[in-house]
Amino acid sequence: MIPRVLILIFLCVFCAGAHAQPVAELVARADRLETQMKETEAFQLFQQVLQQQPHHLHALVRSSELASRIGRHQRTVEERMDFYERALAFARRAVAIKPTDSDANMVMAVAYGRLALMHKAGEKVSNVRDIKTYAEKALLYNPRNFKALHVLGKWHYEVSSLNVFERAGARVFFGGLPRASFDSSIYFYEKAKDLSPGFLLNYLELAKALDKAGKRPRAIQLLRELLRLPDTTSEDRLVKAEANRLLRLWT
Repeated sequence: MIPRVLILIFLCVFCAGAHAQPVAELVARADRLETQMKETEAFQLFQQVLQQQPHHLHALVRSSELASRIGRHQRTVEERMDFYERALAFARRAVAIKPTDSDANMVMAVAYGRLALMHKAGEKVSNVRDIKTYAEKALLYNPRNFKALHVLGKWHYEVSSLNVFERAGARVFFGGLPRASFDSSIYFYEKAKDLSPGFLLNYLELAKALDKAGKRPRAIQLLRELLRLPDTTSEDRLVKAEANRLLRLWT
């Protein structure tokens, strides 16, 4: 006769397994929801994956990028910062698990970038070196990582746009910044565009860099191309709204 304690252990294990969905199934559903632009639902499913497998690299990477993206839709600064800090925490875990993973390094760069854009004047330079470092690592491990190329384009744009006080702060606290230019920004954005012609945010940022470089006609052309492309992320609605605003301003 089977001892009662073994029966109880068997029942506990069986019930736990019955309620926990297989990780592979959860990941497939989350990936599918993300492609359908149901990003909050996808993010929640990836959290279920991480509850079962805290070191699941794909779930950590996707959780980080989704948190960076979802953060843009939040109404308050505090809510946005909360998501961006969570994005950074997920990215750090991913990089700790596999330092040579291109996407893990890419989401680190993205998370640092989102946090930097939230800082006030004089503070945004604090993460500048980390953004560049992780974007370059992502490209070292995968030269075709178009999102990392986009981040480097954004890095050059933002550093080139720093005012005299921000640059002075960078010299005092960080010994200066690496060289940057709008031409370099355009170079990286163009490379990202070649690899991913449907990446709407890249069109918008490339148009801004072209305008800064005195190439507004080309910038306007890109914005019009952008508006004809289909949305692929929830962020694209914001991207198109900004493109329309710039077109009204520039034409």
